[in-house]
Amino acid sequence: MSIRNFAVKLVLILSTSAGLFSCKHEIPVDLSGGNNNPTTSSTCSSDTVYFTNSVQPLLQSNCAYAGCHDAVSRKDGVDLSSYAKIIATGKIRPGDPNNSELYKVLFKTGDDRMPPPPNAALSTEQKNILYKWILQGAKNNSCNDCDTTVFTYSGAVSPLINTWCKGCHNPASAGGGIDLSTYPVVRVQALNGKLMGSITHAPGFSPMPQGGNKWSDCQIRQVQKWIQAGAQNN
Repeated sequence: MSIRNFAVKLVLILSTSAGLFSCKHEIPVDLSGGNNNPTTSSTCSSDTVYFTNSVQPLLQSNCAYAGCHDAVSRKDGVDLSSYAKIIATGKIRPGDPNNSELYKVLFKTGDDRMPPPPNAALSTEQKNILYKWILQGAKNNSCNDCDTTVFTYSGAVSPLINTWCKGCHNPASAGGGIDLSTYPVVRVQALNGKLMGSITHAPGFSPMPQGGNKWSDCQIRQVQKWIQAGAQNN
């Protein structure tokens, strides 16, 4: 074998070996799909954490708002406004939550903790959502979990408010001076028309979720039917 051929084979072997060792703990992440379009399932599995249904609203409400980690502010270079940005700037290691920066910062103290004080820390349940999602591969997925025949406060409206809004609209951080942490204050915003105006992105209202996509037609219809029925605490 000539020296030249031996050198070429050696380079190929070393390159292959380096590739294998450098990514042996990583689960491949598909960032294709134009505008971060998720893979959608017609039904939801109780064993799966879905990005669009659970992770995106959790981060949107608690992290990706003005002055923090939205697409404009990008505090500390972290942009959590889209799936691709979350994976990249949140330093997600699919399959390995404990080595993913987005998950680790939830347990830090003082100003290093996310969300930072005076905002409340994420609950154990919310932390577990992120942990399980990353453990399952940090997929860009979604499922159809909406049913317009369900429009009670406890069954539809409160879960939507808690998931998408409460992180920005609570006593410690009342965005726009609006608190949506309890039924009485949600009812006020429902009956004065501001809740529907915001979630439908109607002219003259601040579109909500701030910096995020409008809720689905099904979710908006659930809130509308609840208000039409009297906005009861049911």
